[in-house]
Amino acid sequence: MGRPKFVPIAPEPLDRYLPLIGEVELEEIQRFAEGAREQFHGRAIWHVNSTARGGGVAELLGALLPYVRGVGIDTRWAVLREKPEFFAITKRLHNRLHDDPGDGGPLGEQERRLYESTLAATAAQLLELTQAGDVVYLHDPQTAGMVAPMSAAGLKVVWRCHVGVDRPGELARGAWDFLRPDVEGADSYVFSRRQYLWDGLDPERAWFMPPVIDPFSPKNQELEPDAVEAILRTLGIRTDGVSGAPVYTRGDGTPGRVERTATTIQEEPVPEGARMVVQVSRWDRLKDPHGLLLMLEEHLTDPDVHLVLVGPETGGVADDPEGAAVYGDVVETWRRLGPEARRRAHLAALPMFDVEENAAMVNAVQRGADVVVQKSIAEGFGLTVAEAMWKRRPLVGSRVGGIQDQIADGETGFLVDDPRDLAGCAAAIESILADPGRARRMGEAGRRRVLDDYIGIYRLREYAELVGGLL
Repeated sequence: MGRPKFVPIAPEPLDRYLPLIGEVELEEIQRFAEGAREQFHGRAIWHVNSTARGGGVAELLGALLPYVRGVGIDTRWAVLREKPEFFAITKRLHNRLHDDPGDGGPLGEQERRLYESTLAATAAQLLELTQAGDVVYLHDPQTAGMVAPMSAAGLKVVWRCHVGVDRPGELARGAWDFLRPDVEGADSYVFSRRQYLWDGLDPERAWFMPPVIDPFSPKNQELEPDAVEAILRTLGIRTDGVSGAPVYTRGDGTPGRVERTATTIQEEPVPEGARMVVQVSRWDRLKDPHGLLLMLEEHLTDPDVHLVLVGPETGGVADDPEGAAVYGDVVETWRRLGPEARRRAHLAALPMFDVEENAAMVNAVQRGADVVVQKSIAEGFGLTVAEAMWKRRPLVGSRVGGIQDQIADGETGFLVDDPRDLAGCAAAIESILADPGRARRMGEAGRRRVLDDYIGIYRLREYAELVGGLL
């Protein structure tokens, strides 16, 4: 499709974290950052992934790289721009790494030739800008084929896999076999969970790092209650009746305002006083939006409880060719619901034209929820869980992947052992809704858990140790 796109990274100072972590801990991290800046002087650290918006990898990079750049380390972010047939192959790999067949298509010699030739051309373009001694950080199946040419040019290469499955089966192992010849040549590889390390990779070169959020970004910053309601009104999710303005603060500190509406599928907006159960995710079968709609109809029958499924407008996520088809299927499931369930079910596709405006929309949707759900059938990590806990929302999630690492069962929310257990998921939601005091305690516990484990500044030390160890 063209040369990789470079995402601008505005530097952010570490002292933004002072109110959250305290002076002593901040000073220790700043001293470490000074040493890292000297070590990396004259070198660049390149991150390459498949999208600048609409996915967990983009969220992670947006949460981490501004602070790396803010301490004076030359950090850059490149995004692939490839043909749809390439992304069809990488989506197939993504699904199979979750042990899901996806579109059922092949991963044979023809697919390998397309995969390798595409990434060889992109690697050649990036190598025009790099110098020997730079470090390149490649993310997920979309970039694994670049390991060999980058290494041959004298760069240190890290490959990071953000997806995986608790108990790999034949499909996941087949994806490993497709990618392993590329991945095994990396100097280091990083997985979100120790359980995701592939057979056949050298454990001595493996690191394990869960993703993190930026608590100050438009997606996670504090919003006034009136602003939350005003944004939901602007989106068309809630009814009118609030006087506030749909405002937030942009990443550069200037004022922003949500002006675009969502594409909604609903009979009417969520009425005032109704309680909202929300899931935010891509339009992906593995997030089980169909199951949530059926759960609402069959088990979550309180007439004052509404289910809101939120995802991106499908044209705004270039590396997910299945998104539009899944969204269309979800709409058809909604149309087949009975009248009462259809009244209480709402689909919202958020515009992606302005990344920060989109982030503020997600922020308001999560803050407006009484319960946030992540009922994934399989999940690499599920950063939306940490985002919701930061906003003091109680969670109900499937006991899969990184969701089970984040939710402390009974403390910050509930885990459902079987992700296809609709009755069990509904019972967990109803238990939270029935006890507002417990819901508040869960929300506060979730906030503390994120502060302890999932904010960006804590990952900087590991990141610098990994990269520095390669030099």
